[in-house]
Amino acid sequence: MQLKVLALPGDGIGVEVTAEGLRVLRHVAAKFKHDLVLSEGLLGGIAIHKTGTPFPAETERLALEADATVMGAFGLPEFDNAPPDKRPERGLLGIRKSLGVFANLRPVKAYDALIESSPLKNHLLTGVDMIIVRELTGGLYYGTPRGITGAGDEERGTNTMTYTRAEIARITRMAFRLAANRKKKVTSVDKSNVLETSQLWRKVVEEIAPEFPDVKLEHLLVDNCAMQLVLKPAQFDVVLMENMFGDILSDEGSVITGSIGMLPSASIGGQKPSGAWVGLYEPVHGSAPDIAGQGIANPLGAIGSIAAMLEYSFGLLEEAAAVNAAMEAVLNSGNVTRDLKGTATTVQVGQAVCEAIG
Repeated sequence: MQLKVLALPGDGIGVEVTAEGLRVLRHVAAKFKHDLVLSEGLLGGIAIHKTGTPFPAETERLALEADATVMGAFGLPEFDNAPPDKRPERGLLGIRKSLGVFANLRPVKAYDALIESSPLKNHLLTGVDMIIVRELTGGLYYGTPRGITGAGDEERGTNTMTYTRAEIARITRMAFRLAANRKKKVTSVDKSNVLETSQLWRKVVEEIAPEFPDVKLEHLLVDNCAMQLVLKPAQFDVVLMENMFGDILSDEGSVITGSIGMLPSASIGGQKPSGAWVGLYEPVHGSAPDIAGQGIANPLGAIGSIAAMLEYSFGLLEEAAAVNAAMEAVLNSGNVTRDLKGTATTVQVGQAVCEAIG
């Protein structure tokens, strides 16, 4: 099978962890005899430095031509006070919109080898295995009007949270389809006691739920969900939420795994004729400029994102399972980076995963 993949390493530790993800991808392609066609582009801070924009037209072209895109991390402190259209994160929003990826899937799993790395008590972690499904192209981050207007005491910042029925329906069906092949439970998260967008969200979710009679639906207000994720995380299977709620609560999953460096993600959209999903794949963590270049960043989130790409964009379930099993074997060996209380370098972890794949 030909795997046409675009790599966008980005900023900070994104370069280092993406390199190890690609090392694993090359190893898998060679082992399973796939034809890997790999290209590289610019996105984020590095793109601003080299082209003046966080999302160059050439990067958009490469992304549209690729079967899947692997990304690193984006953002640098030097851009913290830059106007919104000149910030690295704007490139990420741009590529998501260009590719039409509307669902962000963030698996959160408690590995036995990492139980002591989590600040949660051990008994709370038993059986934790969930997917947070975040709507990705609507809500507060994309709504209009937006901006800063006026001056003096009348200077005003405006963002608009808005959702259409169609946007809610397609992400809801995605969540239910995932749950149908897992533990058959969807927890929909909203703020329907206050927000009209959440009232529509809950209404549409309840209308779609009967299409999946084997899947149980429950609702949680977002503040209660934030609490339940640390009080009783094993209760969740598929957790469905809008864009901003998902952005915030999915990072809470790092408490469960023991390190935010463990969390992969898949952002997927339309399906190809083969049934595979158009997708962007990236670790959840940020660019961590304070440790960039030191060779100590955890690459397992990036490597896990490669496994997700193999599964969702290429339908290669055996290859994805091999990567996931190798990651767990490396965790069990203790050959991990310092965020997991190990001494291995970023490169050593990537090499160890390749060796475990065989």
